[in-house]
Amino acid sequence: MIKIYTDGSCIGNPGKGGWAAIILNDGKKIQIKGSEENTTNNQMELLATIQALKKIPKGSKVEIFTDSKYVKSGITEWIHNWKKNGWKTANKKEVSNKELWTQLDLLSNEFEVSWNWVKAHSTDKLNNEVDLLARNAANL
Repeated sequence: MIKIYTDGSCIGNPGKGGWAAIILNDGKKIQIKGSEENTTNNQMELLATIQALKKIPKGSKVEIFTDSKYVKSGITEWIHNWKKNGWKTANKKEVSNKELWTQLDLLSNEFEVSWNWVKAHSTDKLNNEVDLLARNAANL
């Protein structure tokens, strides 16, 4: 089973952002990160997960750990109604970050994914590590 820890960070919201992921696969630990100039924290959280999934073999069993309730709830709960309602929220507004949500939806369907929420800035060592990577990426 592949384990992925993801996080996003933003200096200002919107502002300069960074994303990062730690991928644990077969005893190997891979770190990936990137940054964007004019973005939001939610966009960086989504992009971290998207970029991590692009790095692993399709069909893999994956456990994803995120401290973003937006990402976890969005992909496991809200997305079903968004798609049913033509990518509109319950308030009939366009879903924010639709392009990223559609990417994540398509990608996650290529894997057997277990989504896990972890408390930010707490006792989870790898979540704290990926948080630091994302913050550093935002500062590049």
